Amino acid sequence: MREGKSMGRLEEKVAVVTGAGRGIGRAIAEKLAEEGAEVVVSDVDETTAASTAEAIGGGAIGLHADVTSKESVEAMIGRTRDRFGRVDVLVNNAGWDKAGPFIDSDEADWDRVVAINLFGMLHTTKAVLPTMVEQGGGAIVNLGSDAGRVGSSGEAVYSAAKGGVIAFTKTLAREVARNQINVNCVCPGPTDTELFASIGGDSPKLREALTKAIPLRRLGDPQDLANAVAFLASGEAGYITGQTVSVSGGLTMS
Repeated sequence: MREGKSMGRLEEKVAVVTGAGRGIGRAIAEKLAEEGAEVVVSDVDETTAASTAEAIGGGAIGLHADVTSKESVEAMIGRTRDRFGRVDVLVNNAGWDKAGPFIDSDEADWDRVVAINLFGMLHTTKAVLPTMVEQGGGAIVNLGSDAGRVGSSGEAVYSAAKGGVIAFTKTLAREVARNQINVNCVCPGPTDTELFASIGGDSPKLREALTKAIPLRRLGDPQDLANAVAFLASGEAGYITGQTVSVSGGLTMS
């Protein structure tokens, strides 16, 4: 245990968070560190990964990884193992979207959306699983989206990719339960981030309409997602696997 700190839920655990340079990913990385984890801040933007790791302090390190590249992901996980010797938690957070009606969409954008949101998760999970199996346990938390549960106008391909994330989570949870690896999915509702702003969330009319539609009457904050992820990554969620949890202020309900 670190001197001067109370025991966190993730003390002596090593956590890898993808897309952690900014937004929800950064909030998750910060929260896991607060809970005692040694955090690997992974991002395609090496500068933001390094600055986030520096801000977190402690044993946090920033590593470049392009989740669309199997080789890039394997190199990042290899460096993590070389540094820490293990990986206890994987948070598949990296994502990207471009909003607009499907009829007007560009196939190049389809490829990028699916490559980052779906194949990115597959690459990192495949790279980490052998280590978790060897250790005899671990936790994987995938970031889905309520778009993948109930649909979202203007986000057809993103919704399809996130629907894949949700389905993959359930199947993988069944496959690796015997290895004491928990796999769960957290689905953000509308959350106040740079990505949200880039797809129209900076419109005052849209923000007002969404706020009125959300029972808790506010947009999500990255910290709301980080809190849910930290719980699912911890031993407190040891008997929870294959689940999809919406963090949406009640906008969607199971």
